[in-house]
Amino acid sequence: MNKTEFINSIAEKSGLSKTDAKKALDAFVDTVASELKAGNKVAILGFGTFSVNEKAARTGLNPRTKESIVIPAHNVAKFKPSNELNDSLN
Repeated sequence: MNKTEFINSIAEKSGLSKTDAKKALDAFVDTVASELKAGNKVAILGFGTFSVNEKAARTGLNPRTKESIVIPAHNVAKFKPSNELNDSLN
């Protein structure tokens, strides 16, 4: 499912127009991104938790030249589904 299909599904299930569904989805994504950028967690009961995971610097290998390179430390977004979401899949 791509973003357009997702927006259509939200509009159909909620009774919102496609424009309003797109605005709601964009607001959700912007809110989660800004909270993660600030270092906060976003927990949605029954769905899951978005958080920031810190990756330490490490040594990697350039596959083309076989030269060692240093991969700098960086932050990555992490999603942990709730037990309810996991249970609904099985």
